[in-house]
Amino acid sequence: MDYLEIEGGSPLCGEVRIQGSKNAVLPILSAALLNPGITVIDNCPDISDVKAMLEILKGYGCRTHREGDSLVLNAEHLHSGRAPEDYAGVMRSSIMLLGSLLARLGEAFLPYPGGCVIGERPIDLHLTALRKMGARLREEPEGLKAVCARPQGADIYLPFPSVGATENVILLAVRAEGDTLLQNAAREPEIVELCRFLNCMGAKIKGAGTSVIRIRGVKTLHEIRYRIMPDRIVAGTYMFLAAAAGGKILLRDVPFEQLEAVRHILKGMGIRQERSGKSLLLWCPARSRGEIQVCTSPYPGFPTDLQSPLTAALCLADGESMIEERIFEARFKVVKELQKMGADIRVDGSRACIRGVERLKGAFLEAEELRGGAALCVAAAAAEGTSRIYQYHYIARGYENIIRDLKDLGVVVHCF
Repeated sequence: MDYLEIEGGSPLCGEVRIQGSKNAVLPILSAALLNPGITVIDNCPDISDVKAMLEILKGYGCRTHREGDSLVLNAEHLHSGRAPEDYAGVMRSSIMLLGSLLARLGEAFLPYPGGCVIGERPIDLHLTALRKMGARLREEPEGLKAVCARPQGADIYLPFPSVGATENVILLAVRAEGDTLLQNAAREPEIVELCRFLNCMGAKIKGAGTSVIRIRGVKTLHEIRYRIMPDRIVAGTYMFLAAAAGGKILLRDVPFEQLEAVRHILKGMGIRQERSGKSLLLWCPARSRGEIQVCTSPYPGFPTDLQSPLTAALCLADGESMIEERIFEARFKVVKELQKMGADIRVDGSRACIRGVERLKGAFLEAEELRGGAALCVAAAAAEGTSRIYQYHYIARGYENIIRDLKDLGVVVHCF
């Protein structure tokens, strides 16, 4: 596929079901290596990042196959091979394999992780924490070489509540000798989901969802069947789509408890929200309100992954808003594409000032990373005229079928 063509300017009408969580399933796929048997993962999103991770797992001897929305993994014959560089080098989550491979095999070699160009995202926090647990790590030109014959529990304090570093520590600690105390841990729902998955496999983890996590190492973990939670970032994207394009939509399988910061902002923008069970009805009959001030921050604050979709929605809101990006320094790459459409945005360092305009116009646009690409879909659906969005492969990393979802919400979309 070369590009998407979106005909915007019409109010939304329709409903979609929220897919399984990308940010939850990737570390869980890594955790599945700790089970020397069968793992079945239900509600697994069919996204390119999952496909890449499965190719990486195969490089270490894990057998995988998909049955509908379920993945079946067999890690019985795991070996210390090498991750295919074509896959490990393009996705950030490959670093999650370090903790699980060390826990299962005692050694690992990983090409340096890649992913979206949204900032430096150093892995120093991962390496420092794993070294405290006995890992010997050598940074080579082609990747990381790690050895940890007998991982030991340790007291670890993270200078920043990194999601990835928290996950890596947990993955090694569940098979380490003794207890691990992890302080200033990330509190994101995906951490809770990983710990719930591991506890169902026989791990002993307490404190998930708080800043202090305690892990008692166990000798073995067992087979499991597990259902992945809905994706809060996909849900948030479509919530801001409603704010931008207007109309009335219904979202099913919404993780409400994870979206309080998003719903608070939507309330300030004047978007009507009606909850019924796990479904959310969003209604935006008129132009949304601006005058919003947001700072991205670790959970339970406003997620950096939704900063770009919010920016797109605020381009059409009445008033001047400000977003401060405190997580990744390069999250404003999407701004120059939105400006092509007539958006009034000024960026000063880590802050973007957005003055809402009455209309955006269709344009030829280029996605440069995952969430920015989704934000361009939001803007294109709300703009007058036709937009083309190139480099769709970025969007496919995290959205199972955004084309289908946009169509189900009443957006006219063509693929070329």
